[in-house]
Amino acid sequence: MTSIELIEHAPARQLTLDDMTGQALAASGIAEAAPDPWIPGQWRIRAGTKVGVTAVTLPDGRVITVRIRPKVPIARLLFLLGYSRNPKGWRTDEVPMAEETELLPVLARLFAVQTEEALRQGLIQGYQPTEETALIVRGRIREADQIRKHHGRFLPLEIAHDEFTADIAENRLLRTACERLLRLPVRVSKDTRGKLQRLRVRLAEITPIDRGHQVPSWRASRLNARYHKALRLAELVLHGSSVEHHPGDVMVSGFLFDMARVFEDFVTVALREALADDGGHCVLQDGHHLDEDRQIRIVPDFVRYSGDGIPVAVADAKYKAEKPEGFPDADLYQMLSYCTALNLPEGHLVYAKGNATHAAHRVRHAGITIHQHALDLDQPPAELLDEIGALARLLST
Repeated sequence: MTSIELIEHAPARQLTLDDMTGQALAASGIAEAAPDPWIPGQWRIRAGTKVGVTAVTLPDGRVITVRIRPKVPIARLLFLLGYSRNPKGWRTDEVPMAEETELLPVLARLFAVQTEEALRQGLIQGYQPTEETALIVRGRIREADQIRKHHGRFLPLEIAHDEFTADIAENRLLRTACERLLRLPVRVSKDTRGKLQRLRVRLAEITPIDRGHQVPSWRASRLNARYHKALRLAELVLHGSSVEHHPGDVMVSGFLFDMARVFEDFVTVALREALADDGGHCVLQDGHHLDEDRQIRIVPDFVRYSGDGIPVAVADAKYKAEKPEGFPDADLYQMLSYCTALNLPEGHLVYAKGNATHAAHRVRHAGITIHQHALDLDQPPAELLDEIGALARLLST
């Protein structure tokens, strides 16, 4: 098995690859891959904003494992992941990880530890809607199905009832995440793999979620409180491992996070929390229209409203500055459209430090100022949240 190690947004690596392998990487969409125009057999491979591990299966059956490390420390990435738009879950963890350089082994270890703790008192149970064919009435009769299937006969009966069972959404999430972690191309410790295998045995009677099916939702309550951290990690595993497609004759499956999405979620959710006690309300991914005929749709990442429902601030998170050919300042144009549509004198673009500089631009003849902020992700969480707090104060003035 060929293994390729990359770093997120690092300079391209020069690798000796056969054409089938290079073309498979290019088709996978996992990383940029192009043949060297001057050296036959050499390919330039460069990672984008996705981090994690994935396996690319070639038409001839060979498998290439691609591991992409994030620029930020793993502990910091897990902190950022705790601010995903789903508000359930966790912010920090107690598992040591200072020496880790890969995301998935850390996540597998965290999941195993938290799930073991969650199941220490046994599996929680709940009521699950069930439909079945039976000889006795239990719950209610599904009249339409009874007529359609049995044409007026009294028996058997098509019934629906709530069954008290352990086969509920919470346990299904844990079972499926455990299966995915054991199946993915990842270098986890023997101890972690042993924990995952034991967890799979404990959850053996639970129905796993079929690949491609929607991940079931769950609601935080007092009854499932001990599951919360494990469930949040399970959701991260299942969402991150959803990469599976077949570009042409190349099959790709793996576990990847898009750092652009991670950064966007962190900025917007952390801003909303920082402004929670200041009155008004905040909307994430707030849809509006730029034109009066409502044909041109715009969706700012973050809009703050006053108590009477008037927009008072707008912000957009940009992990990396967008500079498409011919439009080197595309982010600024986009924010100008937001400010114009929302009738705001100021707009805020928030970047990860190193991808853009801090600046303010006053637009001629428009009376609009666009601010560019840079967050340093490579700092302790408390200091990072202090920067978010300072930005929140700017949006509330």
